[in-house]
Amino acid sequence: MLSGKLAQPRFPRCLPWIFQQRTSLGIHFTLRILLLYSPWYLLFTHASLLSKWHCFPGVNGRDASVSSDAPKAQTEVVVGHGHVLELLRVDVTTGRMTTLISVEVFGIIRSLICFRLTGSAKDYVVVGSDSGRICILEYDTARNAFNRVHQETFGKSGCRRVVPGQYLTVDPRGRAIMIGAPEKQKLVYIMNRDSSARLTISSPLEAHKTQSICFAMVGVDVGYENPLFASLEVDYEEADSDPTGEAALKAVQTLTFYELDLGLNHVVRKYAEPLEHFGNHLIAVPGGAEGPSGVLVCCENYILYKNLGEQQDIQISLPRRRSDAEDPERTTLVVCSASHKTKSMFFFLVQTEQGDVFKLTLETVEDIVTEMKIKYFDTLPVANSMCLLKTGFLFVAAEFGNHYLYQIARLGDDEDDDEIEFSSLMPLEEGETFYFTPRELRNLIQVHEILSLAPILSCEIADLAFEDTPQIYAACGRGPMSSLKVLRHGLEVIEMAISELPGNPNAVWTVRRNVDDENDAYIVVSFVNATLVLSIGDTVEEVTDSGFLGTTSTLCCALLGTDSLVQIFPEGIRHIQGDRRVNEWKVPSRRVIANCTVNRKQVLIALNGGEIVYFEMDESGQLNEFTERKEMSCEIVSMALADVPPGEVRCRFLAVALTDHSVRIVSLDPSDCLASLYMQALPALGTSLCIASSGSQDSYAGSLFLNAGLENGVLLRTVVDNVTGELRDTRTRYLGTKPVKLFKVRLQSESAVLAISSRSWLLYHYQNRYHLTPIRYLQLESAASFSSDQCPEGFVVIAANSLRILMIDKLGTIFNYTSHQLSRTPRRFAVHSESLNIMLIETDHNAFTDRVLESKKKEMEEAIIALGQEDSTLDVEMFRKLCQKELPPEQFGSPRAGIGMWASVVRVLSPVDGRTLQVVPFEQNEAAISLAIVQFASQPDAHFLLVGMAINPELRPRKVQGGCIYTFLISPAGDRLDYVHRTIVEEAVTSITSFRGRVLVGVGKALRIYEFGKKKLLRKCENRHVPHMVTNILAMGSRVFVCDVQESVLFFRYKTNENQLILFADDTFQRYCTCCCLLDFDTIAVGDKFGNLSILRLPPGTVDDVQEDPTGIRALWDKGVLNGASQKCELIAFFFVGECITCLQKTTLITGSSDILIYTTISGTIGAFAPFSAQEDFELFSHLEMHMRSHFPPLCGRDHLSYRSFYGPVKGVVDGDLCEQFSLLENYKQKEISEDLDRTTTEVSKKLEDIRTRYAF
Repeated sequence: MLSGKLAQPRFPRCLPWIFQQRTSLGIHFTLRILLLYSPWYLLFTHASLLSKWHCFPGVNGRDASVSSDAPKAQTEVVVGHGHVLELLRVDVTTGRMTTLISVEVFGIIRSLICFRLTGSAKDYVVVGSDSGRICILEYDTARNAFNRVHQETFGKSGCRRVVPGQYLTVDPRGRAIMIGAPEKQKLVYIMNRDSSARLTISSPLEAHKTQSICFAMVGVDVGYENPLFASLEVDYEEADSDPTGEAALKAVQTLTFYELDLGLNHVVRKYAEPLEHFGNHLIAVPGGAEGPSGVLVCCENYILYKNLGEQQDIQISLPRRRSDAEDPERTTLVVCSASHKTKSMFFFLVQTEQGDVFKLTLETVEDIVTEMKIKYFDTLPVANSMCLLKTGFLFVAAEFGNHYLYQIARLGDDEDDDEIEFSSLMPLEEGETFYFTPRELRNLIQVHEILSLAPILSCEIADLAFEDTPQIYAACGRGPMSSLKVLRHGLEVIEMAISELPGNPNAVWTVRRNVDDENDAYIVVSFVNATLVLSIGDTVEEVTDSGFLGTTSTLCCALLGTDSLVQIFPEGIRHIQGDRRVNEWKVPSRRVIANCTVNRKQVLIALNGGEIVYFEMDESGQLNEFTERKEMSCEIVSMALADVPPGEVRCRFLAVALTDHSVRIVSLDPSDCLASLYMQALPALGTSLCIASSGSQDSYAGSLFLNAGLENGVLLRTVVDNVTGELRDTRTRYLGTKPVKLFKVRLQSESAVLAISSRSWLLYHYQNRYHLTPIRYLQLESAASFSSDQCPEGFVVIAANSLRILMIDKLGTIFNYTSHQLSRTPRRFAVHSESLNIMLIETDHNAFTDRVLESKKKEMEEAIIALGQEDSTLDVEMFRKLCQKELPPEQFGSPRAGIGMWASVVRVLSPVDGRTLQVVPFEQNEAAISLAIVQFASQPDAHFLLVGMAINPELRPRKVQGGCIYTFLISPAGDRLDYVHRTIVEEAVTSITSFRGRVLVGVGKALRIYEFGKKKLLRKCENRHVPHMVTNILAMGSRVFVCDVQESVLFFRYKTNENQLILFADDTFQRYCTCCCLLDFDTIAVGDKFGNLSILRLPPGTVDDVQEDPTGIRALWDKGVLNGASQKCELIAFFFVGECITCLQKTTLITGSSDILIYTTISGTIGAFAPFSAQEDFELFSHLEMHMRSHFPPLCGRDHLSYRSFYGPVKGVVDGDLCEQFSLLENYKQKEISEDLDRTTTEVSKKLEDIRTRYAF
């Protein structure tokens, strides 16, 4: 490691600004700019992967709701996750979910619900956020956007305990909405429609109750009587005034009903009943003509049915898993539910903490519930909420990990279903409960999966697989459902079919027999001296009667007119008419066709020597040659035609690339046919051209784009004026090392371009934005669109000597991923520099080690055998099999050991194929929390893995019995760990890092230096000036940066001669540090648990060569601000990201670009800071942000500046997420803003695109 101030280039000193952008997908990218001194800036790019979700079926917040505006074969679900509102569409025929729209709300979505007015066919979405406002949205299908219908202010902004927004519920008939806070406040809004059938909202009606805590809220179905709402509340008035705490222990929860009198416009507290057990969740029971009404109260171990009137309370126990090694005293809680109702029946699905889903039904006699029945349904990932769709699907928004869509195969009511159904009428003694045996999925079938990285606990970006582009390695998940996900830039490809060919083909096309056909009829494959024609049906077979000439290579083939085909080969043109008549045009002697291009009405060929010949189809279907020919000044390399515009007879322009490094636009208008109009010089030889129309709704709507692939691997994209053919607004992108070949394809019924270089790229329009994304697949040679019954929108491609049919599954995504299963929650990992293997520590609370779990199972077996000896009627063998039955922990979870029980392992894993090379377990109640790969000066030829542990840690209050450091020797191949020794310390070891042939270790409040010893690590130096607890340690040269859990960053210097760690600077502001990253010798980036990212820098003139003062006399005079160090760092940048930051890393995402600062968050977000160099750019984006704040206010009513300054004033930050909404504005607003910026709309859009592609994806 280099040391000293010049060892690493520093980021220039700055007054920062930040610019943020976002793309839609499952991943959202954001750019933020920090203005640094001179011409330097720092750009921040943020990506939020589908993370923590909430969903609900038509009602409930923080969730999702079902919309019926979609076609019959589709259903839409609204999803809120963090700061993004997303609309997903479920295709019933395919079972796949696609994202229709993803909106950054610049706020925190606290709750989400949908409702529908009686007699209406449209759903409205109600959002509770941190804006202090209730927002009602509707989906505009024409604009593909959410429109804000109403926005009513009721309180302060922020997530406050007394400001409504946390709880949101609606009357099942859509007549009223109740929005509540965790404490005291509840408001009711009456919903109605005016004479124009527009939605109206009333003033809020208060239903407050002081000194009351709300746990849950639901709208009770009472038909068309006055709307009724139920809530679970606890009155803490007595507990608050009792210092002994006895009143708090005796506090009683009540089920309270609030009635809205529609005649008086008044809310009354109608009824309150104390509950015997504390509840955490409420479920509304259908009422009116569809059911008995009432609510289900989900309590610990029980579900209770309650209703007003003569109805008796009915209680049923929640079943527990049989042969579970968990603590038998542990209670069971319901975490979410979903309901389904028809005119003839209804039922509920409830899920417990372990993921077990139960089907709950009610038996009624004349609207009086007499019995409750519960039955095990299936086991799913633990969800924030579930959404049961009327089309027979169940959407599960998982608490952690990926989200899933299931198809309901059975309802569990079949006669052959052997699952036991439990009833509330079954007698149970006090403390007894029902038991069931979990099993694999039987009633549900998984049909779709949505990627989620939540929570990301550790991340590393590096090219460990030698793919020339870095991969993102994210350790995420919780418990046995954890994984190490490897993200690679590119679209995911599904292989539909692969067929080997007899030789190496050079091109492929697909053609239809008739213009009205939905599917392709033929695949035409060209070889060096032959052409192969394959028919497309249930199978793909070779045909010989298609009319195509098979004894020569083909340059192009296509559908011409209504039902005729054209084949262009080096010696001529073959026109195959619909009645199978064939006309041929032969080239002159000693001439061949070098290039060609075709659309439905026109054929243009280029002969060798640079001569252009033009053919056009007349109304009778004949292909006629124009008498004029065009001689170019040099050889023609490539030609391109656009499709014939609707309502016109021809495309008016031809693009021609020449060997003189130019591209020319040639007129095809009969008045000046083949006349040159415009020319554009190219930086390299243009190897391929393609003209595609724009599918956007912005200023480019209906425009033509000329895409030019160059020999040096660059793609140029230029706008072609529809009227004059003028070329303008050229944009470039480097694609690879090989010459670029372009192929026009179809995606979502729009034109797209497939570009093939050393990598394959797809240029397409999706959700009001152009995407240029690589395809993660083999090297391709040629491609064409492909459509069949089995694959409506795909590609047929040539790779080496094989023909492949591919399909793109998830448009709009930036990454594809592979997942490697882990056994426990990953905490941190490090990469071995020699082998590039990953060393990863996994730690779980409330868990058994494998050894202890095996002993528990043996104890259970022995207990069963002993019980069988006492009771001869007991089926001992059955219970023994249940104990020995292994359920996959990644699906069913692992047994809960109890509070204070910890289990840890260290895993050696290959990043290339994900193989686990070795797993080293630790003892029970040893929690691994830190690790580092180090080299000791005394052992220069060996690498060691140090693992920091906490022994018997307790979380509340935080307490440990000690700690230790395990030392392992890493084998030369990096695939094995050999135990060396264990060093006992008195506190938890929270951070380890290499330092000058030694190691720096954070032990509780102490910062220590250790050396390698034969029996243990040897302590050489210590400093106890850390205020609370070390969380991270970084070192550069002799300077050490230490993050405290509460007191920001402390700056130390190690003095070699005195063997001392001297504190010479710290921060003036408390920061609850979770991670940090060095930017240069004086600058450090810090992320905290509240979601703030800060950049701190030591001011000029900082002296780190301070002296230790053993007497303490000088310290009386040298103490700085707040009794800290005598020198203080400066705050360079401060920005609220919105989620707890878990990891920071300075790296590059694109080869050749500048370093960027990547960060990840607990909710699955990936983001970055990146430097870019232009004062002009900074001024542009800072002014653009100011305009966007006024022209594009956040959807949910949050003030943008206030949101980004959630915990402190945002310092020098330009939010590019907001700036990138520029493309969503109406054209006149874009023009107005651009004029104020002294730019054109095109220039502003180009800047936004360039700044994204320069550093990120």
